[in-house]
Order: sequence, then structure tokens, then C-alpha cells
Amino acid sequence: MTDPSPPGADRSDAGLSEIVGERRRLIGLAYRLLGSLAEAEDVVQETYVRWYALSPRQREAVASPGAWLSKVAGRICLDVLGSARARRERYVGEWIPEPLPGPERWIGGRPGAAAADPADRITLDESVGMAFLVVLESMTPAERVALILHDVFRYPFAEIAEITGRTPAACRELASSGRRRIRAGTPPAAPAAGRADVVRNFRRALEVADVDALIGLLDPGAVLTADGGGVVKTVLRPIEGGERIAHAIADLLRRVSGVTLLERTVNGQPGLIAQQDGVIVTVYAFEITDGRIRRIWAVRNPEKLRSWTGA
Repeated sequence: MTDPSPPGADRSDAGLSEIVGERRRLIGLAYRLLGSLAEAEDVVQETYVRWYALSPRQREAVASPGAWLSKVAGRICLDVLGSARARRERYVGEWIPEPLPGPERWIGGRPGAAAADPADRITLDESVGMAFLVVLESMTPAERVALILHDVFRYPFAEIAEITGRTPAACRELASSGRRRIRAGTPPAAPAAGRADVVRNFRRALEVADVDALIGLLDPGAVLTADGGGVVKTVLRPIEGGERIAHAIADLLRRVSGVTLLERTVNGQPGLIAQQDGVIVTVYAFEITDGRIRRIWAVRNPEKLRSWTGA
């Protein structure tokens, strides 16, 4: 992502630091809405283009630049979501939101930034967890925008109405409907330490192809969903059942050489990456309930791994 101010912008602008300081928050908003870091960065770039397209007098008349930028980003996201549905109907296999690495991998390249800067909390709350993002995919664009802007970013419904072109009462109902979907689709999160232990034990069992141990770590009704985007080979439909998943993953790793599994933070939660000959080829996110893995999302589409590989 480049500096949002274009060549020739007035660097002495007293409000410049405020404008630039909104970038990470805007990326967090757009990522939650779109499920794609690449698309989120494009949205933020377009938002800044529109800001600098205003005349100096128009910019000075904006009482809250941050609110203006958020509204514009929200409207752009609505447009993107409208076209995304048609694109995803043509998508090869299952579509999974782009997995998000730790913030040091994509915000400024500064290890430790998450602990130092509250703006980096994009990876630190449940609203970027893979389970949450997957449920968002089942919502209409307006539901998603109303829920995220109100429940996550605390925007009043009157302002959300300006973005969606609906009444405040309609936006309230949209957020309520989205909330019901979230409650139905995402179980209570297990403690972070417990999730990490389960993922670590899962990695160890995979490394030795211990099928019995894998079955013990998987919920009997577990589901594995993979996303290759038609670019790389993977299962096109979800695999259901803990025993079937255990055998399928163990068999795969037996057949493929040079694979290393490493524990990494994925969307703010314990996850795994698979490296083949030193290159990240798969990112695994997990939903863990009552000490067992209930959902596995395996993202293999190289286009969705760019923030991990630096491509």
C-alpha cells in the first residue's frame, strides 16, 4: 500500500497526520466487509483518491475527515459486495475469506506493532475470526455493512443510513438480523490458551500421520473446507466427519514430500501454515469448541496467500 497522499499533495496540511492515521482503521473496516485484504487495500486507496479529488476548500469544510473517509469506504465496499456475489458464483470450488497474518506481516513490516499501536487491533478481536467472516458471507451486503459499522465500529444508525441509502430504522433491523445469524453460526470461543494447545496437538499428530490422535482432536461432525480457486489442486467440496477428515489429511501428507507445518496466528487466532520446500502453500484456520476442532478452513489459492508469501 502506498502513501495515501498523491504526488504534489500539500505535506504541510495540518490535518494530514489525521488523514494518514485513518488508514489502518479503514483497512480493518474494509477487510471485515469484504473478506479480502487485497480488496480492502484497493478500497482504501480509492477512498483517499476521492478525498484528494476534493478542492482544498471542500476538504476544509469537512467537520470530521475520519467520518467522511469511513462513509466513502463503506459506500465503495457496498458496490464491491454487489459485484462480488456474481464473481463468487463463478468461483471454482469453495470461497473462503482471505486469511490474515499477524499485523507485522502487512502493516509497515514492524514486528511488535500490534502490541504498541491500538490501531493494529484488526487481528485482535473476534470480528476478524474466520468463523465470523464466513457467517458474514451468508448476509446481504446491507446486513453486513450495518452490523460491522454498528457493532464493531460503533457508528450510529443515522450515519449508517447515509451509507446504505436506507432509514435508520431499517439499518437497525438489518444489524439485528445479522446479529441473529452470527449467534446461530458461531459458537462461544474457547479460551485462547486452550485453542493453541489443540492446534499444537493437531500439528504433532499430522507430522507423524497419527490418524487415531487426529480423530480424537476432531469433533465427530467436523467439516473441512478448502479453497484452491481453481488455481491449485484441492477438494472442491467440504469433507464432513472427523474420521473422514483425519484419514484425508493424513493420506495427503503421506503422499506429498517436503512439507513443514508451523504454528502461526491466523485471523488473530491459533492456526497453521504448510510450507513446501520453504514456500507457504496452505494456511489453516480453525474453529474449536469444547476442546475439539469443529471446522477447518484450508486456503490454498495463491492469490489469497500474497500477504503471507510477500508475492
